[in-house]
Amino acid sequence: MAGARCGQRFHRARHQAGDDDTLTGAGIEFSMHTPYLTHSLQRVVGFGVANMFNWFKTALLMAAITALFIVIGGMIGGTRGMTIALVFALAMNFFSYWFSDQMVLKMYNAQEVDETSAPQFYRMVRELATRAGLPMPRVYLIDEDQPNAFATGRNPEHAAVAATTGILRVLSEREMRGVMAHELAHVKHRDILISTISATMAGAISALANFAMFFGGRDEQGRPTNPIAGIAVALLAPLAAGLIQMAISRSREFEADRGGAQISGDPQALAAALDKIHRYAAGIPFAAAQAHPATAQMMIMNPLAGGAIQNLFSTHPATEERIARLMAMARTGRYS
Repeated sequence: MAGARCGQRFHRARHQAGDDDTLTGAGIEFSMHTPYLTHSLQRVVGFGVANMFNWFKTALLMAAITALFIVIGGMIGGTRGMTIALVFALAMNFFSYWFSDQMVLKMYNAQEVDETSAPQFYRMVRELATRAGLPMPRVYLIDEDQPNAFATGRNPEHAAVAATTGILRVLSEREMRGVMAHELAHVKHRDILISTISATMAGAISALANFAMFFGGRDEQGRPTNPIAGIAVALLAPLAAGLIQMAISRSREFEADRGGAQISGDPQALAAALDKIHRYAAGIPFAAAQAHPATAQMMIMNPLAGGAIQNLFSTHPATEERIARLMAMARTGRYS
């Protein structure tokens, strides 16, 4: 079975990857054996303030992308167009909320595993879920060489975490714990719902903008609107939606890094894992991600990373910045 093969690969991966706990890539070098400082009260308070601010920022960004969607609907059909656009968006989000996890797992041909087929990996996820105060998610493995992982599901009670066989070969067990803690932080923060809505809205905005360009729009009196304005909307609206979606995704990645460090209690492990994934993933194609680029924002590392221009508009923050923040947490023991 695919699950059994994946479980065996995880067991071998610990010996192949070794216990190298020194991080040397991304322009940073440090030892993984630096004493970890723990100040529980400061850590909890700092995390709470940062989490509140990040949710506020995410709410503003979601409001912006929703407003953009409604404005385009208004340009196409006035007040009626705005109403239809809003109803259409709600319907799309409803479908995405209930079925997005099944769709994504099928896209990646993910195979569910259990304690029999992948005992170490499954127990690791269970132990981290317990530490996070979460229900046990479904666990999946994807037969892909690129090291990567993601979480999906509409809420913590219906969540799933998935990892590629490539990431199991590359990372040590300690680093893998850091990665899965990051994914469980996404589950705990309900980031899956946010990313699903933002992706759906961005796609709908692009579709509406194209409609406006080819068919034009009407004002409140039913008169045709300026065709130049329609072309401008068709060109700029998808870009604006993409930038807002990118901002949402980037802010949630930072929050998941912080939350994952809190769950595992080991921010250095996640920092080392990010460095390894960054170095290994660059030269390994990810066929499923290339076929479904809209899902790239779900991964712990952008699976479609390319040149400088592409990275500028990446859905993920710079790896160097993520590592630097995690190392600051390790030095201070604070998650703010």
